[in-house]
Amino acid sequence: MKRSLVIAAAILVGFVVFAYGFAVTQVDLTELGSPTRQESLARILRALARPDFIEFEQEQYVVEAPIYVPCPATGAPEAPVAPAGEPRLVVTPPCAEPRAEITVEGFDFAPNTTGPLNFIPPSGVSLQLGQIETDANGYFRMTVRLRDRTSDEPQLLRAVTRRNVGQPRLSRNGIDTINKIVETVFMALLATALGTLLAIPISFFAAQNLMRMVTGTLPSVALSILALPIGLWLGATVVGWIGALSLALTSSLGLNVGAVIATPLVILGVMRWAIPGEEKPATSLVARAMRWAVLGLALLGGILALYLVSDLTVALGEALTPVLGAFAFIGDFIAKLGLIVRGLLAPAGALVAAGALSSPAGKLGQTLVERTSPQVAPAINLALGAAAGATVVALLGAAVEWFYQLRNPTLTLYWPAAIGAAGGAALAIRYPFYASLPIGLAIYTVTRTVLNALRSIEALIMVIVFAVWVGIGPFAGVLALGLHTVASLAKLYSEQVESIAPGPLEAILATGANRLQMIVYAVIPQIVPPYISFTMYRWDINVRMSTIIGFAGGGGIGFLLQQNINLLNYRAASAQILAIAIVVSLMDYLSSELRSRTV
Repeated sequence: MKRSLVIAAAILVGFVVFAYGFAVTQVDLTELGSPTRQESLARILRALARPDFIEFEQEQYVVEAPIYVPCPATGAPEAPVAPAGEPRLVVTPPCAEPRAEITVEGFDFAPNTTGPLNFIPPSGVSLQLGQIETDANGYFRMTVRLRDRTSDEPQLLRAVTRRNVGQPRLSRNGIDTINKIVETVFMALLATALGTLLAIPISFFAAQNLMRMVTGTLPSVALSILALPIGLWLGATVVGWIGALSLALTSSLGLNVGAVIATPLVILGVMRWAIPGEEKPATSLVARAMRWAVLGLALLGGILALYLVSDLTVALGEALTPVLGAFAFIGDFIAKLGLIVRGLLAPAGALVAAGALSSPAGKLGQTLVERTSPQVAPAINLALGAAAGATVVALLGAAVEWFYQLRNPTLTLYWPAAIGAAGGAALAIRYPFYASLPIGLAIYTVTRTVLNALRSIEALIMVIVFAVWVGIGPFAGVLALGLHTVASLAKLYSEQVESIAPGPLEAILATGANRLQMIVYAVIPQIVPPYISFTMYRWDINVRMSTIIGFAGGGGIGFLLQQNINLLNYRAASAQILAIAIVVSLMDYLSSELRSRTV
């Protein structure tokens, strides 16, 4: 009995839910039987069934017949009779009052042709009355309503029919469709490549089984946090100076080429001196410091060489573009590669410098843990925790200031720093000097949160922002799809990492290998096949998404599809829909074949 009551209650609840759903979604079944709706639906479906992809040369026939509106007092004169075999119109009656209905018949027209029937007043404006459709004998009959135009002179009914002649050819819409679908495929390809390159390293930070192993003492973590912004600022500043120096060297092409050749040779000689084949135990601290200083200078020289190579690449691409003719896009690509390298050097240098400072800072913190006496340890723990907390929250406050422009340092700097310092001090009190913090899980949580936030924003929304940044077009679409690809693939990749067998990881770590070696020799061999599969599948998804982001200015075939739909040109839109269907089907087949051969 009780079970029956539960089932009855569940059925009642389901009934109420669906009833409310019908109300919320405004389900109106009366519209299904509306003649106007059915006529519009039939017109659209017929247009979609005839995609504007192929066209013919057309031969046009224009046939006219007089009509009097209103009837003259003496009655309408008889219309001239066309010679036998030629197209002619018969209007019944030959005169009528405005807005009256008349019957128009056509004889000896081209069979199975269509065209408009227009009313031509004395002003010469064409006012369409209906659409002609001739049968296999070239005959049509239709009833139309006259326009409210009166004149003492005869007005005209003009029938215009067109007949296809010659061989078929691609229409203008067909050519545009092919160009845009090719653009769409390459948008998806570039977005997938960009997203994959960024998603692979991020996926390791989003894998819980790997990040759980990452722990550190509070002094080590705090010093690493304090070193990060310093390294970012220092790296960006130094690389910026080197970039300015490279501009002076590239003022002369010969000087640029010479510098590109000489810089790697100098760096190679310096590194051979700084990194001897056999390290002698008696090497002094001063000598080691000199070697590290020389290695640092060699690194700066390497950055300068990259700047010079990028500038030389830009010059080479610009020189090749006008001479390559149909392959000018190769020269343009070479030039843009140089610009990309130059643009990435500053942020890459900042990240490298941040890592270079953060790593020894963390080791210094571990040294403090090992060598500090228990009496001094709590004070150092408290100070470092407060400083690190203040730094983190102050940086968050700076981000809030940038977004909202509050222009109130008390709210966006001082209070956040104080709150962060208090939180860091509380953490220092909670965790002893020698305790290990689950820093890896914290990084994992932040990474997954950011990825989830990005995945929750559709590429259609992202492209609006990128269209403002780089302009309306396919480049904005590539950036939007690439960002969404990073979030999606990083999640899929990380889940695959979390499902790998733990045995190889433990075996590699047991040999004394570090975490990087563990990833290279134990993780990567297990994830290569699924990574390839996910990447191919994402390319297929990006092709389909590329057709949608064009609605928001992201380029590709979606932009053309939106224009034709807005203009109610359903035949043209049908061509784009057909192209999308064909490409998606081919992509599905191609990705299936590649997965079967590689996975």
